[in-house]
Amino acid sequence: IAQWKTQQGFETLRHADGLLAVSITANVDETVSNTQALSEQLKAEILPTIIAQHGVSATLEGKAKRQRDTLADLKLGLKIGLVLIYMVLAWVFSSYGWPILVMLIIPFGITGAVLGHWAMGMNLTILSLFGLFGLSGIVVNDSIILVTFYRQLREKGMAINKALEEAACQRLRAVLLTSLTTVAGLTPLLFETSRQAQFLIPMALSIASGLAFATLLILFLLPSMLSVYENTLAWLSAKRSNA
Repeated sequence: IAQWKTQQGFETLRHADGLLAVSITANVDETVSNTQALSEQLKAEILPTIIAQHGVSATLEGKAKRQRDTLADLKLGLKIGLVLIYMVLAWVFSSYGWPILVMLIIPFGITGAVLGHWAMGMNLTILSLFGLFGLSGIVVNDSIILVTFYRQLREKGMAINKALEEAACQRLRAVLLTSLTTVAGLTPLLFETSRQAQFLIPMALSIASGLAFATLLILFLLPSMLSVYENTLAWLSAKRSNA
């Protein structure tokens, strides 16, 4: 009358957008790999093969989806943050060019944060990106200390190179104190072994390493950038006068 056979089936039928769906979950061993690397490998190598062989569709959900949504929000937040920083600096300096010059230090701070993660053998995480937001504001604050004092010297009639030298020497202590106190306060957290601290270490590492690296650039690179900017403006002004 009938033929009976058994096979492995689904205990529960689940649907997503009206289609039958199967959810596959796994835990990542952070000592071997990370979620981002595994997601990229799945999308590049494994999922295309499964889709081609079985005629199904596959997406990365769960933590991967939340991470994508968070990164999208961070991109929007980054744009808003940079615009707000520029508006504040434009108001403080009463200029459109000086804020751009000051904000050029931000990418160097980010470079320092990436180098810090590499030196500590840590991967960049969402919390690392949160730390970069805070780092951007601190780096700009250090730059303002130097640039504001330099502009005051220039308003008194001091020559460009002399004003740069005087500003770098006079504001050295203020810039170092602003940076070193922050780095010193975050350093103990970097070597904390408790489970609760593990979530905060990437953020602290971004701020500490990025700020330490950017401070050196503020003291050496920023005066050079100011010199190029001021001399270029002086050359353009002289060219317009001769014309």
